[in-house]
Order: sequence, then structure tokens, then C-alpha cells
Amino acid sequence: MASELEVARNAFEERAWRAAFSQLAAAHTEGALGLDDLELLAQAAYLCGEEAASEKAWIQANQRSVENEDWARAARCAFWLGVTLQARSERAQAGGWFARAQRVLEDNDHDCVERGWLLVGAGLKLHHERNYDASTQAWERALEIGKHFHDVDLVATARQGLGRILIKQGRISEGSPMLDESMVAVLANEVSPISAGIIYCSVIEACQEILDIARAQEWTAALSDWVDAQPDLVPYRGRCQIHRSEIMTLEGRWADAAEEIAQACERLVKPPQPQLGMALNQQGEVHRLRGEFDAAEEAYGQANEKAFVLQPGWALLKLAKGETEAAVAAIQRSYEATSKEVTRCRVLPAYVEIMLAAGNIEGAKAGHEELAEIAETLDSPLLRGVALRCKGAVLLAEVNAADALATFAKVWEHWSALEVPYESARLRLLNAQASKQAGDEHTVASELDAAKRAFEQLGAVHDLKMLEALSGSTPAQVPGGLSPREVEILSLVAKGRSNREIASELVISERTVARHMSNIFNKLDVTSRTAASAFAFENNLV
Repeated sequence: MASELEVARNAFEERAWRAAFSQLAAAHTEGALGLDDLELLAQAAYLCGEEAASEKAWIQANQRSVENEDWARAARCAFWLGVTLQARSERAQAGGWFARAQRVLEDNDHDCVERGWLLVGAGLKLHHERNYDASTQAWERALEIGKHFHDVDLVATARQGLGRILIKQGRISEGSPMLDESMVAVLANEVSPISAGIIYCSVIEACQEILDIARAQEWTAALSDWVDAQPDLVPYRGRCQIHRSEIMTLEGRWADAAEEIAQACERLVKPPQPQLGMALNQQGEVHRLRGEFDAAEEAYGQANEKAFVLQPGWALLKLAKGETEAAVAAIQRSYEATSKEVTRCRVLPAYVEIMLAAGNIEGAKAGHEELAEIAETLDSPLLRGVALRCKGAVLLAEVNAADALATFAKVWEHWSALEVPYESARLRLLNAQASKQAGDEHTVASELDAAKRAFEQLGAVHDLKMLEALSGSTPAQVPGGLSPREVEILSLVAKGRSNREIASELVISERTVARHMSNIFNKLDVTSRTAASAFAFENNLV
């Protein structure tokens, strides 16, 4: 019969973090844990969200290691305690433990792999300080140490850190393969869980920064599978949901994106996590796209309280609300404050759009020319298409319909393999305007019709209003104040479809269907599917 410790170790190997923590904690109470198991307890506690217990175990392991003159282990425990504290933005305490780890090794002149891990901490600090050259040196040295000691965790971690720095320096073709190589080690289960979670989130954020959507989609799907396979896992679940919401937004699954990010915010708010600002900003983005401007402003405001950089979403919200001067001021500040390509490539498309709305064609032209230069250095079909769309919009403003239409045609070449329905619908709207300038009324009608269907499917209320103003039509008044998506779902209900069948047909989750049904019931003041179906038939919505 297996001992209690053997059962706990097996649970750890199987990534049953809650069971491993409970069994190891019980054994520790009885004084049965050696240093190896005490480290397992610290890790299991962290991974199932028992942060206080994790910190206590790391501290005890550090102290006992010092007593045993096991300097490498003492440094390792101090380092990982620093990492967990830093993840909660308790930087002073984290810095103290990093310093203790450094001192243990220096005082005892001990050469070990832990020196490489301390360079990881240094590399991150220098990265955040934007001292990219010094950060590069730290990551390179950490990678060398990891290879020397055959430490797969350190090699993978250092390689992704170096890849991110190279990308920050504009060396995309060198940096991106390093991220992929790190992820190969993670997917092969060669990397321990804490390191794996750190690498996953870092790599995905890098992909999002340079609008490398194909990579972001692939690694986000892999992260989702990794997180979902560990039901007890806590630290990376909220960040995973942020990334999933971002990808769902790009793919046009806005209702699912809203639901996913709402859950992330709930998960990250108690206790407050450093990623909460990022989550609130994403929530603001989803609200803005759906035309829910008051909710967007509230979410952006809360993100701002967490010191999260809001641009360009905040400026685009101001533009959508008709506050053009405020939008110009906001995007101008962001335009002047950002210097690195990977940051500017997210700001410049909004800058071009807002400058054009303000009638500043020269400013917009300068913005699109800079964006085109950046797009040439990044292996991103989405960004290259966005850069061309900006160029076409400037040509349109200059009343150069022929060149604008030719430019828009090139965008489709870059986006042909991408599933970006909102961006595509906005492009159709511009193409319609250029076709109108060129006197091609047939194409105008065709493009406006296609854009309208896409906006209705997405639930892009504000964009629909813009389209209707452009086409000179007025929106059809739907009885009961139902949205286009709610009408679509109600029609399927009236045809006898179940929630599961509706979810499958519309490619959304059952929870999203249930939420729409609740809204439909409230708007129509009914309490059953039968009554809702009767309303649909009475108002020719089927």
C-alpha cells in the first residue's frame, strides 16, 4: 500500500495540485517532509492558489537549506519566493528575496544553475526599465548557464526572454523563432508547471504586441488546453482567459469574448492581481466594439486606476462618441509617448483614423507612412493589411478613388487566410466609399450589403449606424427593441431549435445563447419559449 507521501508525489506528477497540496500539507503538519517534498509543497500550494501556504513553505525550505549549507537550494527557494511575490506586484519584498538569493551564492562562492535564474530576474528588471542592451546580455548569459547545467527550465525561460528582447529591438526574424523553440519544450512537457505558465503567457503577449495573429491563435489554443487539463490550476487561468477573449474578439465572437473577459475580471479582482488592469482594458475594448459606450468608459476608467496604458482604445471611444477633439488629444499623447515599433504598430492605425476624422490629412499620411515601414519589418499579414487599409483611407480622403480601390484590393491578399470579420467589414465600408467616388454604384450596394450583414452578425451597433448614415437609409425598427443577434436567436427558437442546436448553428457557446434568451425574455416581458415564439410569429421574425 502506497504511503501518504507517495500518494502526494503521484498527485503532483499527475498535476492534481489541490490533492497534492492537501496531502503534502497534512504530512508536513506531522513533520514528515524532507526538503524535496517541502519544495513540492511550495509549488503545489502556489499552483492551486494557496499563496500564503506557498510562501511559508518556500521560507521554511530556504531556512533549512541555509542550516544544511545547501547553498544552491537556498538560493533557488529564495528566487522562486521572489517570483511569486513579484507576480502579486509586491516588488519590495520580491527584491529582498532576490537579493538574499544573490548574497547566499556570492558569500559562499558557489557556482550553480541558480546563478542563471538570478540573471532571469535581472533580465526582466532591465526589460521593464527599457535597458534592452543590458537585458539582452543578461538573457544571453542565463541561456549559456542553462545549457551548461542542462537545465531545460532555464534554457526555455531564457530563450523566450531573449526572443522578446530581440523583438523589442525590431529583430523580429531572430526573436520569433526563439519564442517558438521555447514553446516546443513546453508542449513536450519538458518544462515544470510554474515555468511553463510564465513562458506561455509571455510568448502570447509578444505575439499580440506585433499583431502576429496566427501565432497568437495557435499558442492561445495550446495554453487553453494546458490550463483546462489542470482543473486545480489557479495562477494562469485569469491571464489565459484574457488571451482567449482577445482572440475571440479578433475572430468576431464578441458575445463569447465578453463572457470570457467578465469571468477573467471576476477571477482577478479578489485578491487583486497585476493582470486586472489588462483584463479591464480588454473588457472596455469589447464594450466599445459593441457600441456599449457607457460600459466601455467605465471599464477603461477602472483599468486606468490600475495604471494600465489605455491607448488606443480610449481615443477610439472618444471618436466614436463624437468627441473628436478629445480623441485627437488622447491619440496625440500616445503617439508622442511611444517610441518602439512594437508599441507604435498598435497606436498608428488609430492615429491615422482619428487624424482623418479631424481633417488632418497630412498627419494621417505621416502616420500611415510610418506604419508601412514598420509593417515591412514584421512578419504579420494582419499588420500589413492594416497598413495598406490606412494608406487606402488616406487616398480616399485625397479623393483618389482609383488608387484607393487598388490599395484595398491588396489588403485582401494579406487577409485571405485570416478570420478577422470586423476588420474585413470595415474594409468593405471603405471600399464602398471609394467605389462611390469612382461612380460604381453597383459595387457600392454590394459592399454595403456585405458590411451590413457582417456588422449585424457581430453586433457592431455603432458601425451599423455609420453604415446607415453612409447609405442614407434608416435602421429598421425591430419590435421589442431586440438586437439583430437576438432576432436571429428568437427566429431559431420559434423554429423549435434547442439552445444546444442554436449554439452549434451560430458557432457560439450554450451559455451565450442562454444569456441572449434571458435578455429576450426581459425585453418581451415573457417567461417561456412558447410565448417568445408566439411573439416572433406575430411580428414576422421567423
